Amino acid sequence: MKLIIAVVQDKDSNRLLNALVQEEYRATKLASTGGFLKAGNTTFLIGVEDEKIPRLMAIIKENCKARQQLVTPVSPLGGNAESYVPYPVEVQVGGATVFVLPVEQFAQF
Repeated sequence: MKLIIAVVQDKDSNRLLNALVQEEYRATKLASTGGFLKAGNTTFLIGVEDEKIPRLMAIIKENCKARQQLVTPVSPLGGNAESYVPYPVEVQVGGATVFVLPVEQFAQF
């Protein structure tokens, strides 16, 4: 058995959750915040048997798409912020960051 931790952008979370329910995967959904863009994310905790991991990864990949987004950087800390002119920067957001961890024991009460 494995524990899958999938961090996805909020825009993809409902679509992923619906797909997981449809395929009968049980998941715990947690609100989280990314450090770089300080934007909302959703973290899914999913316990799954080893043989079901390839299908689960395919579901995550199908429902969590990367896309480009314009972001205005925050002003630098310290230094001369008066001359700092923030120009929007295009960054890639979305997709999913997935961790697969071994599970020694599982219990449900």
